[in-house]
Amino acid sequence: MLFNSLEFALFLPLVFFLYWFVTNKNLTAQNFLLLVASYFFYGWWDWRFLSLLFISSVIDYFAGYFLDKTGHPVKRLLLLILSLSTNLGLLGFFKYYNFFVDSLVTAMASAGVTLNTRSLNVILPVGISFYTFQTMSYTIDLYRKKIASTKDFIAFLTFVSFFPQLVAGPIERAANLLPQCLRKRVFDYGKAKDGMRQIIWGLFKKIVIADTCAGQVDLIFSNSTTMQSSDLWLGAFYFAFQIYGDFSGYSDIAIGTARLFGFELMRNFALPYFSRDIAEFWRRWHISLSTWFKDYVYISLGGSYGGKWKWIRNIIITFTISGFWHGANWTFIAWGFLNGLYYLPLLLSNRQKQHTGIVAENRFFPSLHELFQIVLTFLMTLIAWIFFRAENIRHAIQYITALFSRTLFQLPSADLIPLYLVIFLVVVEWLQRKKQFALQIHDLPFTVRWICYYAVALMVLGFYGGEKTFIYFQF
Repeated sequence: MLFNSLEFALFLPLVFFLYWFVTNKNLTAQNFLLLVASYFFYGWWDWRFLSLLFISSVIDYFAGYFLDKTGHPVKRLLLLILSLSTNLGLLGFFKYYNFFVDSLVTAMASAGVTLNTRSLNVILPVGISFYTFQTMSYTIDLYRKKIASTKDFIAFLTFVSFFPQLVAGPIERAANLLPQCLRKRVFDYGKAKDGMRQIIWGLFKKIVIADTCAGQVDLIFSNSTTMQSSDLWLGAFYFAFQIYGDFSGYSDIAIGTARLFGFELMRNFALPYFSRDIAEFWRRWHISLSTWFKDYVYISLGGSYGGKWKWIRNIIITFTISGFWHGANWTFIAWGFLNGLYYLPLLLSNRQKQHTGIVAENRFFPSLHELFQIVLTFLMTLIAWIFFRAENIRHAIQYITALFSRTLFQLPSADLIPLYLVIFLVVVEWLQRKKQFALQIHDLPFTVRWICYYAVALMVLGFYGGEKTFIYFQF
């Protein structure tokens, strides 16, 4: 079920009503309602894959239960391996089987060896990359003795399948979300209002920004060999805001929806295109995934211990694996590896943590130096996004090479309406950069606030062109 669908517009108020007016006096009943609603929400896409979600949840529940019961190092390690092998096995088969088979066939063919293998018609289950990572973090944290296990089976299933963030995150940790499943929730009118504002802003970013950019992105990338450089730059620019509007919009809707039910999810995007270097960008982009790879991959490899060369190795491996997490294509691996290379100069000069605050925090405009840093970081990100969007490595290299042809200074022929909408988005988010999301405008007069709410809502309705899937559903 899509957040931008008519079905969800009917589903959400119904679940909200039952949650607060029917099951509100019993925590277990509330959790069971959320569990049923979450499975219905996921099963609306394809009910057959509910079994994978259930299997992953059950194995990690019992692995966690026995991890808390035993102190024997070997038994604890075997329980952790059971959890990791189950989740990574499911993920590996459904997401990467054909990739590995095809890559092996290609590699052997280049060596003059023909393999008689064939790909399988495997359907990628929506959200499998997200819920497997979420439930794995539970058993890893238990193994590291950072949290305690839960005996409440319904609450644990609810934690894994919580429908607002089930399909595309944020990837929540058990330390944050599970305790919220275990304690009584009380309706908070202020949080609910804030949640509705964030939902509207998320829909704006998805429908008005991402979906409007998407048509031009598809047109330009599909015809990149015949396009002039100015159009190619515009196509890459549009894709940068398509994926930002699409994914951060989903996160806003998820966080806002969770607030309606008394839950607080972690912030997943913090205005990443205002970053002054790549390290800051990755502290602001897809925060739940970036911190997941930092805590469970980078630190497991040794983190910053062991000297500069091991530090460099760990950074490159972490970024490359994070790229591969996004999809079974060499373009994603190249994208992750390139971002790792971007990170190295900051690492070697020990400047990876120099920008941790808000840009131009006490000023309206950034300084010229800050503006240069923001533009440079955005351009680096823009080039990397081309690998993310391209069909294959050759397409990405051809696209990047064509960016610098003699047609660079010709007026683009592509539609400029998305450009004006992106400029509007950037201006609004710059003005609201100290807030969690742009529609947190409590400090404005009542009339001005409601004019803004209605204006954004009308834009969402005006640009709505039917339910269109979210980019990260394919990951």
